[in-house]
Amino acid sequence: MSPDHPPGLDLDRLRGLLDRERPGLVTAPLSGRLIEGGRSNLTYAVTDGTAKWVVRRPPLGHVLATAHDMKREHRVISALHPTNVPVPKPILLCEDDEVLGAPFYVMEFVEGTPYRTADELAPLGPERTRGAVLELVDTLVELHAVDPAEVGLADFGRPEGFLDRQLRRWGKQLDASRNRELAGVEELHAALGRRLPTSPTPAVVHGDYRLDNVLIGTEDGVDKIKAILDWEMSTLGDPLTDLGLLVMYSIPLELPNSPISTTASAPGHPSPAELIERYAARSGRDVESVAWYTAFAWFKLAVILEGIHYRYTLGQTVGRGFDLIGELVPVFIEHGLTTLQEG
Repeated sequence: MSPDHPPGLDLDRLRGLLDRERPGLVTAPLSGRLIEGGRSNLTYAVTDGTAKWVVRRPPLGHVLATAHDMKREHRVISALHPTNVPVPKPILLCEDDEVLGAPFYVMEFVEGTPYRTADELAPLGPERTRGAVLELVDTLVELHAVDPAEVGLADFGRPEGFLDRQLRRWGKQLDASRNRELAGVEELHAALGRRLPTSPTPAVVHGDYRLDNVLIGTEDGVDKIKAILDWEMSTLGDPLTDLGLLVMYSIPLELPNSPISTTASAPGHPSPAELIERYAARSGRDVESVAWYTAFAWFKLAVILEGIHYRYTLGQTVGRGFDLIGELVPVFIEHGLTTLQEG
């Protein structure tokens, strides 16, 4: 398969569909490339030499429909596009498996950079790094300010009992994907259950909100978030779960040789306390229970990492760095317990 015809993307069939559904959009033969692969949905950049678009589809092979719901992703960006929340413009949803072998959607291509590590942020310098991360908080406030009913997302999730269901779901996930004892993990799960906070008014929740899931571009000399990406975990629920995850990713891990990288140690990166204070001031929400949400984020990441370690022990991972993942899990559990105790 040539680079211009990556696996999972039949450009001739895609062109035929776009010509039928969006006449005049494409003006020349299409070429495409895979932007990123791995365990998540597949993302391709497609161009006719003049304009560029993005195609999102589930991974190749058999997958759980609920985990890779293209209709759901397309629905949320379509609902949010007219608001102040920066999302790519949706072009088309295709639920016909005959075209690419799975449902997919097309959206506009947005120029911008996803910053995944402190080293990638370093060239920006402390002042621009600080501005970019504070912009991340301000954009989250914009997302959580959207009235779901006003944009047609009143039935996008089940907010009642959201935190309890989340906690049970991740507990089951842990039980299903480990083959070793993990000190403190049951204690953390039980403590989270005992201290379950009362959720504020439901909002559209991104579910995986962090710096490397947004595109940043410069506008009039200022770094701005051009688009929030990767909406596959979005739902209606407790907005403070997004804040807790953002806070967790803003705590430097300080683990040498860690395969998990965050941007938290970049010079100029705001402290967790500053992010919490800014979110509270701009959203008007009570953030008194933020320690619980941060501890829950540590627990979720511990479960995800243990699942990866479990697959590694079964020989089901491909690539380097997986041998180090198992050592990180106890660190995340300890952070979760400490955060809950200090909160």
